[in-house]
Amino acid sequence: MKTTLGQQPPAGRSRYSPSGLWHRKTTVITALALTALLSHLVLRFVFHTTPGTYRLPLLATLAAGGLPLLHDLLRKFLKREFGSDLLGGLSIVTSVVLGEYLAGAIIVLMLAGGEALESYALRSASSVLAALAGRMPSIAHRKRAAGMQDVALAEIAVGDILVIYPHEICPADGVVIEGHEVMDESYLTGEPFQISKTRGSTVISGAINGESALTIRTTQRAADSRYAKIMGVMRESEATRPQLRRLGDQLGAVYTPVALTVALLAWAISGESIRFLAVLVIATPCPLLLAIPITIIGSISLCARRAIIVRSPVVLEHIAGCRTAIFDKTGTLTYGEPALTGQITAPGFAEREVLTLVASLERYSKHPLARAILAAAQEAGLELPEATEVSEEPGQGLRGTVSGRHLQITSRAKLAAQTLAGADLLPPAAGGLECVVAIDRRYAAALRFRDAPRAESRSFVSHLGPKHRFARVMIVSGDRESEVRYLAEQVGITDVYAQRSPEEKLAIVRRETAAAKTLYVGDGINDAPAMLAATVGMAIGHNSDVTAEAAGVVVMDNSLKRVDEFMHISRRMRSIALESAVGGMALSVAGMAFAATGHLSPVSGAITQEVIDVLAVLNALRAAFPPAVIHDL
Repeated sequence: MKTTLGQQPPAGRSRYSPSGLWHRKTTVITALALTALLSHLVLRFVFHTTPGTYRLPLLATLAAGGLPLLHDLLRKFLKREFGSDLLGGLSIVTSVVLGEYLAGAIIVLMLAGGEALESYALRSASSVLAALAGRMPSIAHRKRAAGMQDVALAEIAVGDILVIYPHEICPADGVVIEGHEVMDESYLTGEPFQISKTRGSTVISGAINGESALTIRTTQRAADSRYAKIMGVMRESEATRPQLRRLGDQLGAVYTPVALTVALLAWAISGESIRFLAVLVIATPCPLLLAIPITIIGSISLCARRAIIVRSPVVLEHIAGCRTAIFDKTGTLTYGEPALTGQITAPGFAEREVLTLVASLERYSKHPLARAILAAAQEAGLELPEATEVSEEPGQGLRGTVSGRHLQITSRAKLAAQTLAGADLLPPAAGGLECVVAIDRRYAAALRFRDAPRAESRSFVSHLGPKHRFARVMIVSGDRESEVRYLAEQVGITDVYAQRSPEEKLAIVRRETAAAKTLYVGDGINDAPAMLAATVGMAIGHNSDVTAEAAGVVVMDNSLKRVDEFMHISRRMRSIALESAVGGMALSVAGMAFAATGHLSPVSGAITQEVIDVLAVLNALRAAFPPAVIHDL
């Protein structure tokens, strides 16, 4: 199904209907069960009504909530899907037969609540596309001889003249024909800089304009522009995102057949149906239905207190199994801000003097490297004189006069095309960003810039293998090859993919995820499709609502230490969940043996199961409290 910009994208594929009917149904059943349980307690312990009265809310829950759930569980049974919720459905039937209506209503609440949360997690994936589409304007300002006209994006044709007002988002790819401004393309390209746009500059859809209007000539229709392509990749990625099996389902797939087998054998050997009921009552998988969710909720709460927002609980269960870590570069392993890292000055010029003159001129530039130069001048404590005759012609760099000296700040290629004294002293090209300076028509200096790695990047990368059992660590970035290679050397990564588009990132992540579970960490819109395709997608910072929607977990304070904390919390959560669930099931199996041999009645079995539940829940509650060691950095 093809969807154009501005239309609501289709929901992701799931076992729930696209219309969200099952999601709404389970939500209603959950609310009904909660209300019924509260009404039952009030009628029973506040108003002291008769049993026939205080049981009415429970019976209503079992009829209105239990029957739809049982219908869904029957369909799963016919498909041979044996999860813990199937045993819960049998327990509902058993509780009704035994007259244990309160227990039945509680099981309805647990099943419906779990289904509602899972349904929400699956449906929330489609909100990624909604957030992505929501960033685009619904109209474009087309300029014709008759005047300005607002048109829908679908009406934009190649060669149209569009005006992009201040702070608007560019609706289509094109070339600037009038105006001079800076555009923020970081969400789309992964580059950490705002890009200066003048006549002849290319612009891409989705970029955010600065404070002045730009006039562009379109080179693509809106539906064929860069932003639309990213949406298409996102839609494809969402439709084929990995379906992860929950821990409770994995354990339930083993536990449920065992419990049913024991119950049927007890009935067959003894000839007493009461033993079948007794076994099912004590086999009710409350350690799975209660302990695991409580452990997950406690871990989510602990994460939130550490500035880590868990959007999809399933990632907590699967991060420990990830063996390949894939990182974007900009804003993830780096700070996302360029810095002046080198100044190679020609003979006859002093470094301090050159920096003073250059910084004085750069005050009048909106080029992304100007901020880095001014920051270096401020750090050096330089006093900057006024500049005059400042000009920044398209493609020619920055020119002006400072303290009576003529300056030109341009690129290596532009300098080589001129006849300047000392040009042969220009040092060999190196990785990263660069600008060259000519003073009074003599080559004076080359300034080099880097996007610095985070202070903790190297130690974080180096500990992923020994501490978290990652077999591979990769960088997959849209940045320049030289920049990515430089960073990889700084942080200790040898597996590098540079200058990759969102489509190429997605293909790489899919390939790696097919071989082993993957963790993808990024921070821009161009990372969102890859996040959806990875086993676990993680967003660093909150620069993009689209990225946050695509990620299973969002680290709010731009720190790799928080990523490490999340891994520790996840590993501890899984350990506590297994202790609670497996320990509870082991005790239940022992109780099933007593019930099968006639030593436990259904009522005493229910009491025994409640004791087991309390023990499992108490152990699960430990997940909400921080351990002594929460990170390795």
